Amino acid sequence: MRNEQAATEHGDCVHDSAGGHDETTQAAPRPTPVAWILLLPIRFYRKAISPFLPPMCRFYPSCSTYAAEALTKHGAARGTYLAVRRLLRCGPWTPPGRDPVPETFSFRRQSPGMSTEE
Repeated sequence: MRNEQAATEHGDCVHDSAGGHDETTQAAPRPTPVAWILLLPIRFYRKAISPFLPPMCRFYPSCSTYAAEALTKHGAARGTYLAVRRLLRCGPWTPPGRDPVPETFSFRRQSPGMSTEE
């Protein structure tokens, strides 16, 4: 069990007792070194500043969670672009709601369930 946890934390495949690969267990993507550095101010904000502010985010997930996920999933440049684009949408002119990080990167904004191909 301890080896499975260590393997999962390091992004390795987990082997079952029969010696096969367990395809359902997939480790979360690791941020690139530059993205990891960009995550530091987000982590500081979430630990030191956010607990003292009332929850008032218009979107789900919150902007800091969105930025951390975008940097981890898409890397430093694309993740920063997605995070800044999300912060610019945070205002009274945009309707609130669910706004997940896109699975594939695109410069065009697409609503959940909407395709960029027309």
